[in-house]
Amino acid sequence: MKLETLLIHTGAEVDPATGAVAPPIHLSTTFEHGPDCQLHDGHVYIRESNPTQSRLEEALAASEGGEAALLFASGLAACSAYLQSLPSGSHMLHPDDVYHGVREMAQDFMPRWGQAATEVDMADLDAVRAALRPETRLIWAETPSNPLLKVVDLSALAEIAHAHDALLAVDNTFATPILQRPLDLGADVVVHSATKYMGGHSDVQGGALVLKEREPSYDDLTHIRGVLGGVASPFNAWLVLRGLRSLACRVERHAANALAIARALDGHPAVETVHYPGLEEHPGHAIARRQMRAFGGMLSLAVRGGREQAVAIASRVKLFTNATSLGGVESLIEHRASSEGPASTTPENLLRVSVGLEHSEDLIADLLQALDG
Repeated sequence: MKLETLLIHTGAEVDPATGAVAPPIHLSTTFEHGPDCQLHDGHVYIRESNPTQSRLEEALAASEGGEAALLFASGLAACSAYLQSLPSGSHMLHPDDVYHGVREMAQDFMPRWGQAATEVDMADLDAVRAALRPETRLIWAETPSNPLLKVVDLSALAEIAHAHDALLAVDNTFATPILQRPLDLGADVVVHSATKYMGGHSDVQGGALVLKEREPSYDDLTHIRGVLGGVASPFNAWLVLRGLRSLACRVERHAANALAIARALDGHPAVETVHYPGLEEHPGHAIARRQMRAFGGMLSLAVRGGREQAVAIASRVKLFTNATSLGGVESLIEHRASSEGPASTTPENLLRVSVGLEHSEDLIADLLQALDG
């Protein structure tokens, strides 16, 4: 069965109690059980499991082709749970361009958990090999990366990780399972901020882990989620499940619009570089063509004139909204270094753009008038 069909039907079976076609929401925080806590229908308490979450996790696993999935309250809750599942003393490699929340976690929290992390340019496979330590247990990849849209070779990273008895985790938020299949390329786990394209309407927060194999980590991750409490609400689970059903057609439009914008802005005198893997001059274009179905709905612009000019351009847009996040139906723009705060490593002249579902010609016209000042 094709992915587009799976996303519409998995976890969305007709409700046997009512015949409802739309998946129901079960808001109960607790579920009846027997006097000695024997289960009636598989659920006891909302923090441990609930029917709406179970529906979504079935669909999430199907979306990436994994054996199991776990839903969390946010993308960072999913990331932290996975890192906390590593043994004390573990070492992780992560990209030099990585989501700033993961960088902060690696710097501020992994040492508290008795772990260590090293930053490396993962486009340089020799550098990745050189950075491995005997205690390296995880390579954390992000492709395309946030916010510089770097691309890394997932098959090669999987080979390096597995030869070292390490695991490969891939943040697939930008690409989505529609455009990129990390588990098919050798990854062991896929991470998503479900807040973004999976939810798709800027109205829900969530995160997910999809495991290539259920064992040995599923029970440990479930225990971490249940005890530390990084669980999503049933309503958020329902919203993400609804978003998954339209993900394929939305992502196709996002990607088509982003490619049109990248081509229109490439070479503009106010722009130093358009970071978008769909452009042939992008350093990762060949790899992206090989491992992605299309190039996604995210791009970033390095503008001439530094921070002051970047902020000025962002202030002149009319259709784009200055806002953090991405993957919604509306187009967003932000001065990323300002958004990330004082610890940001993002260039001061960079604007990150989340391309929405508006008509591409309108979006191009808005960016051109903002660039032309």
